[in-house]
Amino acid sequence: MRNAERHRLACGRRANIISHMNLLNSIQDRFRAALKDLVPDAGPYVAMVKPTQDTKHGDYQANCAMALAKTLGKKPREIAQDIVARLDLGDLLEAPEIAGPGFINLRLQTAHIAGALQTISPDDRLGVTKTMTPRTYVIDYSSPNVAKPLHVGHLRSTIIGDALTRLLRFLGHTVITDNHLGDWGTQFGILLYGYKNLLDQEAYAKEPVRELARIYIEVRRLIGADEDEAKNPIAEACRAETAKLHHGDVENNRLWKEFMPHCLAEIHEVYEKLGILPYDHEHGESFYNPLLPGVVESLLESKVAEPGDAGAIIIRFNENNVALVRKRDGAFTYTTSDLATIQYRLEHFHPQAILYVVDFRQSQHFANLFEAARRWGVTGVELSHISFGSVLGKEGKPISTRKGDGTELIDLINQAVELGLQKYRESYDDRKAQGHEVPDLTDADQRAIAEAVGIGAIKYADLSQNRTSDYKFDYDKMLATEGNTATYMQYAYARNRSIFRKAGIDAETLRTDPPTVTLETPHERALALQLLRFEEALLSAVAEYQPSAITAYLWDLAKTFSGFFQNCPVIRAESEPLRKSRLLLCDLTARVLQRCLDLLGIKTVERM
Repeated sequence: MRNAERHRLACGRRANIISHMNLLNSIQDRFRAALKDLVPDAGPYVAMVKPTQDTKHGDYQANCAMALAKTLGKKPREIAQDIVARLDLGDLLEAPEIAGPGFINLRLQTAHIAGALQTISPDDRLGVTKTMTPRTYVIDYSSPNVAKPLHVGHLRSTIIGDALTRLLRFLGHTVITDNHLGDWGTQFGILLYGYKNLLDQEAYAKEPVRELARIYIEVRRLIGADEDEAKNPIAEACRAETAKLHHGDVENNRLWKEFMPHCLAEIHEVYEKLGILPYDHEHGESFYNPLLPGVVESLLESKVAEPGDAGAIIIRFNENNVALVRKRDGAFTYTTSDLATIQYRLEHFHPQAILYVVDFRQSQHFANLFEAARRWGVTGVELSHISFGSVLGKEGKPISTRKGDGTELIDLINQAVELGLQKYRESYDDRKAQGHEVPDLTDADQRAIAEAVGIGAIKYADLSQNRTSDYKFDYDKMLATEGNTATYMQYAYARNRSIFRKAGIDAETLRTDPPTVTLETPHERALALQLLRFEEALLSAVAEYQPSAITAYLWDLAKTFSGFFQNCPVIRAESEPLRKSRLLLCDLTARVLQRCLDLLGIKTVERM
C-alpha cells in the first residue's frame, strides 16, 4: 500500500474515532439501545446519564431506574439490574456498579481514555466535532444608544454576545452579528433639545461625545425621574424634537449626521480594546426608519394592531398590556423598529434563530415583541431573549447613565491594563529576588501581557457569573489574580508552556507523532478525563446560551492540572515513555485552556 493511501485511511479512521469522542454522548447512546425495548421513548431517561459529582462513585452515573419504577411497575434496583444486563460495555466501560436504591455508577476503561487522548492530539479541534445540523443564527448584542460613552453597564451584552458568537461558529453554525444601534430614538430628542439649549460650544469642540453625554444627563435631571413625563414641558419638548427628526426636519437631521461619526468612532475604539469580533452589520434604528410606515400599515391590515387613543396605533396583548407602534404625534416606537428589524433579518439572512442579548429589564418588551411577531405571521424561527442580570454599583443598585453614575468602560479597561502591568512588575521583582531566572522583556512585551491580563480579568469575571444573576462591579474582584479568574487560567497556560521551553522540546512533534499515553496515577487519569470532557462543556454552554459553563469547565481543568503538576514529574519522569506521555498531557491541557479562553474572547500569553 502506498504511503498516500495509508495516510488517507489513517485520517479516515482518526476522523471516525474523533466523531465518537464525546464520552457522555457515547454512554448515552449505549443506554438508549439498552432502554429501547423497555420504554417507547428513551430520551428523557437517557438524559439522566450525567457526570458524577463525586469521583468515588465513578466517572458517570445513571439515575433513570428510579424514574422508571412507576412506569414499569418494578423496584428501581431490579430495573437497574435489567438495564445493566442489556448494556453494551464494549471497550468503553468497566462493569457498572449498582448503588443504593438503583443508582448505576459507571467507570470508563482507562485504556479507552488513553487511546482517545492519543487520537485527538493531532487534531486542531481537540476532538470537538462540528454539528451535523448547522443553523443560521442572527445575534443582536451590545446595541448601545450612541452619543453616550459606553459604560460598564454595556459590558455584559457585549462580551456575552461575542462569546456566544465564537462558540456557535466553532461548533459549525453560521452566525450573523448585528449591532442594533440606538441612533434614532428618544435619546436623540433629549440630545437635540440639550444641544439647542444647554451646549458648551468649547467643550463640544474639544470632546464632542463627553459634552453630548453631559447634556443628556443634565436634561434627564431637569425632567426629573419622579415626575410625570407626559406633562413635563422639557420632556414634551424632547419628544417634539424626536418627532421632527423622524419627519425629516432639515436641522435635526443635519445635527444627527454630525453626531454619528464621533459616536461610532468612540464605540469602535472600546470594542477594539476589548477584542470584540468585528460585527457583520451595524444597522441602527435609523436604517429601519423608511420601513416603519409600511410595518404599521401591515399590522393594521392583518388586525395585529388597532387604533388607540388620540390617533395612536397600538397592539393589545391583554387589558393591562398594550404596546404602542405609532404615537399620537406620529413618532414610531422601539416595538415598531424591532418588528421591522425582524422582517428585514428574515428576508435577508434567512435565520433559524434570532438571539437578543439584552438585560432582564427588557423582558416584557421582548415577550410582547415575540408575541406580536407570531401574530404577524413569523413562524419557523427561534426568537430568544438571552436575558442577563444587571451590573450593580457598590451600593447594590443598577448603574445608570441617566443619573451620571456609569463608570465609563474605556476607563475600566485602561485602569485594568495599568493594574495588570503593575502586577506583572511586582511578580518580576519578587521572582528575581528569590533567585529565579526571569526573562527581561521589552516594554512592548510587558504592555502586551498587561493588556491580556487586565482585559482578560474583566471579561472572565463577568462571563464566569451565571448570566441571569446580578453582580456588583468591583475592581478588586474583577482583577483578582487568584482562584477562578482569567489570570489563574493564563498562568496555568504560561506555566505549561514553560515546561517545553525549559526542556527544549517542540510540542509540535508530539502532535504529529503522538506517543502512547500512560495513565498510571489517579492524577494523570483525572486530567485525561477532564480533557476529554471539552466538547461536553461546549455543548452544555450552547444548550443554555450560558458561557459560564465554559468557565466552570476551565476551573475544573485548571485545578486538575495543578494536582497533576504537583504530583507527577514531567521532565524528570521515571522513564522516557512516561515522560512523553506526561508531556502530551501538558500539551493538550495548554491547547484546551487556550481554546476555551479564545472562545471567551480572552488572550493567552507565553510568559507571565
